[in-house]
Amino acid sequence: MQRTPIIELLDSDAGTPAEVAASLRDLQRINRWFGGVSTTEQMVERIARQIGRRELSLLEVAAGSGDVPAGVQDRVAKRGIQLRATLLDRAVTHLDSRRPAVAGDALALPFGDGTFDLVSCSLFAHHLSPEDVVAFVNEALRVSRTAVLINDLVRHPVHLLLIYMGLPLWRSHITRHDSVASVKQAYTEEEMRAMLGRTAARVEIERHYLFRMGAIGWKK
Repeated sequence: MQRTPIIELLDSDAGTPAEVAASLRDLQRINRWFGGVSTTEQMVERIARQIGRRELSLLEVAAGSGDVPAGVQDRVAKRGIQLRATLLDRAVTHLDSRRPAVAGDALALPFGDGTFDLVSCSLFAHHLSPEDVVAFVNEALRVSRTAVLINDLVRHPVHLLLIYMGLPLWRSHITRHDSVASVKQAYTEEEMRAMLGRTAARVEIERHYLFRMGAIGWKK
């Protein structure tokens, strides 16, 4: 199955405020039900265990409403890990003003070197070209002290079939369009490994629940 880049409606703000809000609510359900929160949770726990830390700061890039880091914070707190998350998104209208949040460019992060322990993103990498994935990870490594976390979909024909079967679940026409587009332009694990191999990171990639991949780029 060849990768097919497609402009996603939410990414281009092609919708009314009500339509965008409905799509963001759908995304929260997708992340809660289909491995979005659990994938990042498992990566954060792995890093905390490996470096022996119980307190970590995290920058969530392309954060939207911030439901993934919020869910991860709640879950890891039950196991004694304190995660302090800051949200970043290119569109201020996507951000939750109740949480620490900044509008900015993922390829030119508005933070100094080593500002956060971790830089993370969920369902963002597939929006980028291979060249921009490499550029983003190197920029995220600059801002992080420990690692970059990529939580994304795996492109696969069975995954696409499941997406089509699940379209009636979503309330927003934006979600119905973007969910199909996301799988068609997602990367395989092999492609992600090859791209991250061009960065300054030491790479680990694992498959997670329901065609999710979790990639950790450790800062050398």
